[in-house]
Amino acid sequence: MHVFRLRDFRLLWTGEAISTLGDQFAFIALPWLALVLTGSGIALGSVLALMAVPRAALMVVGGAYTDRLSPRRIMLASNIARFVAVGLLGASVVAGVAQLWMLYAFALGFGIADAFFFPAVAAIVPSVVPGEQLGQANAIVQGTGQLTVFLGPALAGLLIVLFGSAAGQASTQGIGIAFLLDAVSFLISIGTLYLIHGGASKTQAAASSIVAQIREGVSFVWNWPSMRLIVFLSMAGNLLIIGPFEVGIPALAYTRLPEGAAAFGLVVSAFGLGSLIGLGAAAALPKPRAGLFSAVALGTLSVSGVLLAVISVVHATFPAMVICLFIGIGLGFSNLLMLTWVQRRVPGTLMGRVMSLMMLGSLGLVPVSIMLAGVLVQINLGALLVIGGIGMAVLCLGSLVSAKIRRMGYEPEVEENGPSLAEGAAPAAA
Repeated sequence: MHVFRLRDFRLLWTGEAISTLGDQFAFIALPWLALVLTGSGIALGSVLALMAVPRAALMVVGGAYTDRLSPRRIMLASNIARFVAVGLLGASVVAGVAQLWMLYAFALGFGIADAFFFPAVAAIVPSVVPGEQLGQANAIVQGTGQLTVFLGPALAGLLIVLFGSAAGQASTQGIGIAFLLDAVSFLISIGTLYLIHGGASKTQAAASSIVAQIREGVSFVWNWPSMRLIVFLSMAGNLLIIGPFEVGIPALAYTRLPEGAAAFGLVVSAFGLGSLIGLGAAAALPKPRAGLFSAVALGTLSVSGVLLAVISVVHATFPAMVICLFIGIGLGFSNLLMLTWVQRRVPGTLMGRVMSLMMLGSLGLVPVSIMLAGVLVQINLGALLVIGGIGMAVLCLGSLVSAKIRRMGYEPEVEENGPSLAEGAAPAAA
C-alpha cells in the first residue's frame, strides 16, 4: 500500500505491531494469574480496575503532555516504564514468588503509563501520514492491532496450558513466560520509536501551563455539540460493555468451558478476528453517506450489544467463539468509522488533548464498570452479560433521537493535519 512508502509510518507500524502482539500475552496472563492465585472474581475485577483508574484519571494530562513534548517522546517514555513493570512481574512469576499485591503494583504502574501512551499513539498517526491517507493508515494500524488480538490470545492460552504443570504439579511458568514475551516486545518498540523522525507536536504548547492546555482542549470539545454528545455516549456505553466483557468472558471460560485458559484465548482470538474483518470492511467499503453515517455506526454497535447478551446462555467454546467473532465485526467496523471521523475534524495543534478527551470518554467509567462487573459476576454471570449487552444496544439506538447525532456526518473537516518534521529530521518518504 502507498502509505508504507512513508518511512516513519513503516517504523511506527512495525514497532507497535510487535508490541501490541506482546500485550495480548500479558492481557491473557494477568486475569488468569489473578484467578489462579485467588479464584475470586472480585480480586480479578479489582486488579483490572486498579489499572483502569490511573489510566482514566491521568488521560487528559497525558494528552496535554503529548501536545507539549510530542507523541513520539511520550510513547518512548511510556514504553520504557511498561517494559520495566511487565519484566519485573514476569520474573516474579517465573521465580514462583508472585503474590496478589504484586499484581496490584503492576496494574497501578501500567495504568499510569497507559494514560500517557494512549493519547500519544492516537495523535502520532495524523502527524506522520497525510490527511488523504489517514483512513488507510488507521485501517492498517487498527487492523494490525486486531490481527494481534486474533493471534496473541490463542497463542498465550496455549502457552499457559503447555507450561501449566511441572513434575505433575500445577505451575505458573507459562504465565510468567507470557509476561516476559511482552517485555521483549516493548524493547523492540522502543527501538523503532527511537528511529522515527516525525511525530512532533504542531503547537508551541510549552508556552502555556498544563492546566491552560487542558482547559483549551476541554473548551474545544464542549463547544462542539456533536462531539460533546459522542463523549457522553462513549462514557455510558463503556460503563455497560467493558466490564461485562473483560470480567465476564474470562469468568465464562473459567467456570463453563472445559478447555479453560485455552478456551479463553480462543474466544478472545475469535473476537480479534471479527474486529479485523470489521476494520477491513470499513476500509474497503464506500464511506456511508453523511446522512446515514451515525445510523450505520451506532446501529452496528447496538448489534454487538445484543450479541453480548446472547453469549450469556453459552456453555461451549465453539458457539462462544462464533458470537464473539460477530461482536468483533460490529465493533471493528464502527470504531474505524468513528476514529477517522474525529481525526479528520481536529486541528493538529489540539490532537493530543482531544484524543485524550475522547479516550477519557471511552475509558473514564471503565474502573467503575470493571468493579461492578467483578461483584455482579459473583452473583450471576448471565445477568452481567445481559444487562451490559442490552443496555448498550438501547443506548446506541436511543442516541439517534438527537438531531445532532443524526447529522454528525455533515460536520466539516480540517485540512491542516499531516506529516511534520521534528528535531532536524529529513523527509519521511523513502
